[in-house]
Amino acid sequence: MKAILLLEDGTIFEGKGFGAETESCGEVVFNTSMTGYQEILTDPSYHEQIITMTYPLIGNYGTNSEDNESHRSFARGFIVKEYCEYPSNWRNEQTLSDFLKSQNVVGLSGIDTRKLVRILRDKGAMKGIISAVDTNIKSLQAKLDKYPGLVGRDIVSEVSTTHIHKWDKGVVDVLAGVEIAPVKKDFKVVAYDFGMKQNIPRLLRSQGFDVTIVPAQTTAEDVLAMKPDGVFLSNGPGDPAAVTYAIENTRKLLGQVPIFGICLGHQILALAMGATSFKLKFGHRGANHPVKNLDTGKIEVTCQNHGFCIDLSAVEDQVEATHINLNDNTLAGIRCKNVPAFAVQYHPEASPGPHDSRYLFTYFKELMSKNK
Repeated sequence: MKAILLLEDGTIFEGKGFGAETESCGEVVFNTSMTGYQEILTDPSYHEQIITMTYPLIGNYGTNSEDNESHRSFARGFIVKEYCEYPSNWRNEQTLSDFLKSQNVVGLSGIDTRKLVRILRDKGAMKGIISAVDTNIKSLQAKLDKYPGLVGRDIVSEVSTTHIHKWDKGVVDVLAGVEIAPVKKDFKVVAYDFGMKQNIPRLLRSQGFDVTIVPAQTTAEDVLAMKPDGVFLSNGPGDPAAVTYAIENTRKLLGQVPIFGICLGHQILALAMGATSFKLKFGHRGANHPVKNLDTGKIEVTCQNHGFCIDLSAVEDQVEATHINLNDNTLAGIRCKNVPAFAVQYHPEASPGPHDSRYLFTYFKELMSKNK
């Protein structure tokens, strides 16, 4: 089937459709990962985004029931240069196209993804519409004109869990089929779900934590009533400044219990401290972004997915930078000076990506130990 991508600047890409025969509006972005497309598609941080993969061949190892990072895909579309119709891998259960059909996500292949990425780098991430059902440009433009975009909107409430629940699954060794989760539960952690990837609670559990996941709008008072040893702020989609309830609840939790934030959770913590946020031109998305640890001087290769960043200039007396992104020198990690709280602008849980930064989960445990 034919499929079309129309960008807000009027640029048109025509190619071959795969996956679901549908259409969607979203923010068009690019990801530089070579693998991990299933985890990317099921990461709630990609809610309302049309994802372009820069690696030229995608789909060659298929998909399986174990690699999802949430209960469904939140992406609005998926763009590749060449889609592999015949995957080969011992873990393969379903082709990428069939997976996209099951998730009602439209795919587009056979276009010059290098050209598309150059446009996004030069002009910035922009709104777009991807369609495998409507090929009329005027019709598509009319639909795109109605799409509000992400800035100033709270879309966290659309991806967060709706109920409080326990998490008791640790990381699984795929080759051995054994779960790596200690029986003991040394610390009780309450994790805010702003769009959390499942590998985060897996790693929290594998540290020996008793993990309780709560909806994004859970009040600070209700969290403190659970008597946690620490609070975790998860990743999630969209504009952090629009998630005002999360910022306010985090502000109330500061100094009460140790706090650890990842990605959107990093931004929420910083905003709660009084910092400001701004939109990056084209964002950071991929499993190969270099970050420098300012404490040790070591370089970590990290998994990232965010379109906004933090400016600490208003709160430098209260918050210090701990990590920087070496691609553009933007802030990649913070530590509060007067309260036990820290966060990073990337994904130490990876999935997909390297494991260079998993020490941060151990650091969270050490922070709780000192606070007890």
